[in-house]
Amino acid sequence: MKHALMACRTVIFAFVLAGLFPPVSSAAETAAQDAGSDAGHQRLADLLEDDATRAALIEQLRKLGEEDSAAALSAESAAPPITARIADLSQRLAQGAVDEARKALDAIGDGWQRLQAADARALAWLVGEFALLVAATLIAFRLLAMLAGLALRALDRFAARADGSGALAWVRRGLGIAGALLCDLAAIALAWMTGHAVAVFALGVPGELRAEASLFLNAFLVVESLRAIVRILLSRRGEHLDVLPIAAEERAYWYAWASRMVFFLGYGLTLAVPLIEHFITAGLARAVAIMVMLSALLRAVVIVMQNRVRARTALEALGERMSSPFARVSLAIGARLWHIAAIAYLAAILVTAILYPDEALPFMLRATGQTIVAVVVGIALAAMLTQVILRRIRLGDELRTRFPLLEARLNAYVPSALRIARFVILAVVVAFVADAWTPFDLGAWVTSDAGAGVIGRFLSVVLIVLVALLVWLVIASWIEFRLNPDAGGAPNPRARTLLTIFRNAVAIALVVVTAMVVLAEIGINIAPLLAGAGVLGLAIGFGAQKLVQDVITGVFIQLERAIDVGDTVTAGGITGTVERMTIRSLGLRDLSGTYHLLPFSSVDTVSNYNREFAYHVGEYGIGYRENTDEAIVHLRAAFDELVQDAALRDQILSDTLEVHGVTALADSAVNIRVRIKTLAGAQFPIGRAYNRLVKRHFDAAGIEIPFPHMTLYFGADKHGKAPPARLTLADSGGAG
Repeated sequence: MKHALMACRTVIFAFVLAGLFPPVSSAAETAAQDAGSDAGHQRLADLLEDDATRAALIEQLRKLGEEDSAAALSAESAAPPITARIADLSQRLAQGAVDEARKALDAIGDGWQRLQAADARALAWLVGEFALLVAATLIAFRLLAMLAGLALRALDRFAARADGSGALAWVRRGLGIAGALLCDLAAIALAWMTGHAVAVFALGVPGELRAEASLFLNAFLVVESLRAIVRILLSRRGEHLDVLPIAAEERAYWYAWASRMVFFLGYGLTLAVPLIEHFITAGLARAVAIMVMLSALLRAVVIVMQNRVRARTALEALGERMSSPFARVSLAIGARLWHIAAIAYLAAILVTAILYPDEALPFMLRATGQTIVAVVVGIALAAMLTQVILRRIRLGDELRTRFPLLEARLNAYVPSALRIARFVILAVVVAFVADAWTPFDLGAWVTSDAGAGVIGRFLSVVLIVLVALLVWLVIASWIEFRLNPDAGGAPNPRARTLLTIFRNAVAIALVVVTAMVVLAEIGINIAPLLAGAGVLGLAIGFGAQKLVQDVITGVFIQLERAIDVGDTVTAGGITGTVERMTIRSLGLRDLSGTYHLLPFSSVDTVSNYNREFAYHVGEYGIGYRENTDEAIVHLRAAFDELVQDAALRDQILSDTLEVHGVTALADSAVNIRVRIKTLAGAQFPIGRAYNRLVKRHFDAAGIEIPFPHMTLYFGADKHGKAPPARLTLADSGGAG
């Protein structure tokens, strides 16, 4: 398009100078009229020196340039629809085929006439010398190949000693393969030099290399080098010099087809076609080139269809061995459609050769080579990355002791990293393939503002995610260290609960912040998201006030260390042992074994019986006729006996019984209060044991412990007389 615009502008400028457009001033009109005379050039030079004339011409050219630019932009913006493009392509293809057939027939007739008009003796002499050159070169190559066979067998024995799969074995095999390729290439180079010497010094004019000889030698060098590469890939030079893991029969089959195809296409396109173009006509050469490519296409289609089922079976078997679901699905789809893609590719070669004859072969070769290199490098990188990443990370014994979950956490990131890396490699390979086959220019896109922005944002997102993962790894490892009894000591229940809550809060905060930053980095406006999140949070807050109250109360209860797991507490009117605590609720099991789940919002007061120390407070009632001082003596005696109990001694913090004295003169008893200081939570067993001893000491001393008495009333009639009560008194012998 740019070249066309430049050409139009040049023509317009010439037309203006020639006077074909209306002038803008009288001076310009005079210049246009004089330009057509014999002295026009001199007159034009004189007028261009005039500022007014030159300015008028420049202004006219600018207007014409603006009109051309607007027309070009409108033409580009009015792109035809895809259906019109397909129809146009089909029409061009059909017309191209008809034109090529017509040109081929004309070229054949023209070529036959030229051959009939040529000197038969000169032509026969030329053909004989050319045949002599071909024979000399091929014989030399055969002899040199036989000599190279000795070196190849030695290299095969060298590679055969590379037993095992270690690094040394791979090095020996690699050296053997490289040496075999060099031997093949050396034989080809020496044969080429022999043919060159024969062509220069033995044929034709001494010291001169004729065109047909140059074409043959160049074709020989290219074709045989390609066949040498095919031989190395399919291991036709040694049993232990194989590169591809293919069975021997498969290698022989594919080598035969590949070698024939390279020979046919190579010598056909690089030798036969140029010779026909040089000695006969270019039209006939083009017809021969199309026939060569069409024949190769048909041969390739036959190969594809013959191996359709076998390749499908091999791809499906390979997919079953893949660990990645994406790879399995891709290979399963490729196994069913590979032959269609191959035939479409071969047809594309022929179509481009018809539509774009001058650029078809270089474009297809360049695009095919770039595609093969991109796919092979991508597969190699993915395989190497798999081997590297799938190696488990091993930590030292000390780190494993301090952070028992760190190694598992690090290795848990490996599959995700492998999948992401594979997708990145796949995207890069697709970009290179698109660059090869479409108008998309990968290099220009990378250097453009859009490409640099996309790559920069991608790298920023990767960096943000890596930093977030690193922060989470550090915090999670620190919490794990604090919870590990082998590293920093056994944490108390409160610390365990708080650390667990802190870990969950950090995880949620990291996920939210990272997601917001990533969205902002890729160009999404997060202001509406933040506003929406605020409104949603407000609505949830109103609708879940009780839940929010539970969470906030639970956090403050944990921070104030009001309750720990294992404590005996009274909360919400229920007394029991704490078995479970979350950020929202409290689990209690009471004395009867009933489990109670209390939301923290219902806990107004917490009574914890497991803080620092406790007291057993006992009030013991005696009869009014008993001596209180004597009772206190027996209470102290019971405490002294309690202290002597080895099982309970360590739970009593004071060796002195606190006697508070008489606390009440009740209806039927005199109450005496005492208190025993114990460990937190031990007041209950200490109290039970002390009550047992008090009862025993009071019984031994004959001190009455009042208990409720019952009075029997037999009733009375309306005269106030009670009925007689018949009583039977039993003596010690039981007689009545």
